[in-house]
Amino acid sequence: MRNTSSKLFFSVFFPLLFFLILWGVKLYEVVNNTNLYMYGLYPRKVSGLIGIVTGPLLHADFPHLISNTLPLLVLGPIIFYSYRTIAFQVFFWVYLMTGVWVWAAGRDSYHIGASGIIYGFITFLFFSGIFRKDTRLMALSLFVTFLYGGAVWGILPFQQGISWESHLLGSLAGIITAYNFRKEGPPPRTYDLGNDEENEKIDVSGDDQYTPEMDNPKSIDIHYNFIEKEKDKE
Repeated sequence: MRNTSSKLFFSVFFPLLFFLILWGVKLYEVVNNTNLYMYGLYPRKVSGLIGIVTGPLLHADFPHLISNTLPLLVLGPIIFYSYRTIAFQVFFWVYLMTGVWVWAAGRDSYHIGASGIIYGFITFLFFSGIFRKDTRLMALSLFVTFLYGGAVWGILPFQQGISWESHLLGSLAGIITAYNFRKEGPPPRTYDLGNDEENEKIDVSGDDQYTPEMDNPKSIDIHYNFIEKEKDKE
């Protein structure tokens, strides 16, 4: 019970901490009547390199922030619970690869928001179950698809003002991370059906019944000799 409680705490604490950081940044902007967009990611400019780290922490307005933090509160705990041993590595590589690739290939504009990380989490969860061929994780993949299947349209350049590059490259980062860590993390569940010797002891036929003495051949001989002597007395 204690291990389960600590695992649940671990899975919720760090995603919630990231959530609070995102909201803290936005509240700082509001309280100080400022806009930190200049710390966003601007592709192919040296000054825009800082945005690889700071860009996902910035959001244009509260609707933008809410639309990103709600999925993080769903996907984050799932990853930190189901992939506890590699969760930080998954977060780090999705965060880093998305930022670096957008800086190298994105449009000449400030790219802000955590949506690239969200897309990376979605594809990581989906493809991780497939790469591992684990039925539990594949079921989790289907659940994620059910929740965010419509997000696939976000990787296409249809909407103005949306960093579809972050969505597309974040998705690619999630797939690569899932493949790279396919042999790490939660082991496949196995079921102990017992060994052959135990099955032979349980699977008896006729009127014979298994007794502990049968583990010792000498005790079996003594047992049957005793029965024969009793029959002779009768």
